[in-house]
Amino acid sequence: MDFGLTEAQRDVQELARRLFSEQVTTESLAAYDEFRQPRFDPALHTLVAEAGLFGIAVAEEQGGLGLGLTELALMIEEAGRSLAPLPLIPHLVSAALPLQQFGSPAQRERWLPGVVDGSLLLSAALTEPDSEDPLRPASQAVRSGLGYRVSGIKTAVPHADQAARVLLAAESGRGVVVMLVDPQAPGVTLRPMQTTHFEPQFEMALQDVVVEADDVLVKPERGAATMVWVAERTMAAQCAHQLGVADAALAMTARYTAERQQFGVPIATFQAVGHRAADAYIDIECLRLTTAQAIALLSRGQEATTEVTIAKIQAGDCGHRVSYAAQHLHGGTGIDRDYPLWRYCLFLRYNELALGGSAIHLAELGERIAAGQADCA
Repeated sequence: MDFGLTEAQRDVQELARRLFSEQVTTESLAAYDEFRQPRFDPALHTLVAEAGLFGIAVAEEQGGLGLGLTELALMIEEAGRSLAPLPLIPHLVSAALPLQQFGSPAQRERWLPGVVDGSLLLSAALTEPDSEDPLRPASQAVRSGLGYRVSGIKTAVPHADQAARVLLAAESGRGVVVMLVDPQAPGVTLRPMQTTHFEPQFEMALQDVVVEADDVLVKPERGAATMVWVAERTMAAQCAHQLGVADAALAMTARYTAERQQFGVPIATFQAVGHRAADAYIDIECLRLTTAQAIALLSRGQEATTEVTIAKIQAGDCGHRVSYAAQHLHGGTGIDRDYPLWRYCLFLRYNELALGGSAIHLAELGERIAAGQADCA
């Protein structure tokens, strides 16, 4: 059996790597440090759209390439490798993928062509003040005609001020309803949040916000299952992004230790340095394998809850250990703001904790194993 990438997958990977490596530089990323300006590159957004990469997982009927999550994850990994200042996961995975999968023909035709051509941005609100679990929203949706009135608070909503719609879930009393909310609608208040990696995120407070029937994505009968679908693919995409960030941080470390000399020889020749770098390499390869397994199952529409959880745990642990190893092997250079490693460490930490850290998911996995719901053999 051939476990290699297909020709189409290699083409996507190579195009994304070339585009991001050419367009994203240490100098261009410095413009977003300390919130000097919103971490969003309009020129890069346009180039990615022109290259057709926003349409990777969008059906050909809406102007996309008709590929899937595997190809999309390859692009997201390359975005992580360069720290590309684009909200690819909330836009393409947490919002556009559910629209493609669960949206009505009218909804898909209304929103997805704009995703492909780059004329609009989508986002998703998956967390609340007291919960990072998107499956148990405290927000409330009350029936109003054919639509709903929604009240509640969502946190850490990426680029909510730019989004045409934000995908979110609310409890209706009959189950979870999934909807697309206009962040500029009456009753919506956006408050900027300060993030460690400088991505624009917002607290999104909703007070009796009217959501018409044509913006209801999934009704209560299937809403909970839909949010499982969304959460698992979002976490798998975060793992792919973490893989790209960690791989780039280790490559940077390898170059530094090969050039930095002590006692007249490169420090890479020191046994302790080699052991530390080798441990980081093993961590990254484990993340590569667990992420690939989770994404492969999700791409085929198979049950992957256990595999996604394992990948997320590994993404957290790998990010934590690789960040420390890279800083250790760089010495004081690693925290120099004129040197790019510190940005990678910020993203490794953010990806480690987004949608729950390793300890949370490890406890959940343990409960599933104890209940006979997971086979980790």
